[in-house]
Amino acid sequence: MFESLQMGKYAFYIWTSYGLTLVVLVANIIIPLSQERTLLRTLGRKLRRKRRDNNESKA
Repeated sequence: MFESLQMGKYAFYIWTSYGLTLVVLVANIIIPLSQERTLLRTLGRKLRRKRRDNNESKA
């Protein structure tokens, strides 16, 4: 098994490509979730501000 993990003289390039692929896949999950959370917070603030302004104008 250890010999198959070595992959000859190309081991560095193969494991580097596996690592970069993993980084990209994880980033494709984390970045949209982070952006969604930020967007929801922003929209929530705008909605609260709009409701507050409507209540103040009616009073």
